[in-house]
Amino acid sequence: MDLVEISPNIQPPVCKLIDFKKFKYTESKKEREGRKNIKNSELKEIRLSPFIGEHDLTTQLNKAKAFLKDSHRVRVTVKFAGRQMTKTEFGRKLLDRVLEELKDLAKKEREVKMEGRQMVMFVSPL
Repeated sequence: MDLVEISPNIQPPVCKLIDFKKFKYTESKKEREGRKNIKNSELKEIRLSPFIGEHDLTTQLNKAKAFLKDSHRVRVTVKFAGRQMTKTEFGRKLLDRVLEELKDLAKKEREVKMEGRQMVMFVSPL
């Protein structure tokens, strides 16, 4: 038998006299059960170009909103082709606009990053 502190954050702290090995076993079992019930969030991607049309952008944003409502993470990619690489600020503005449109459903997971000819941003559901 061991003295185990159950709730250290409350006043006064709660302790119990229990078998510590059995306690650890039941805690790990509860944790495994909890992990089973969590929905596995898949990574979805939407691809944009820096000079995308208004209607096309709206369509892609609707797709992203649907993914976020289904609790999926979304990778937003802006692909630059040819001389568009000299205009990367348009891609950054586009990603800022996408984040602004999705602010009620998502938060930015990582900072915007250039990966070769692509500018990438990850958003996750709230």
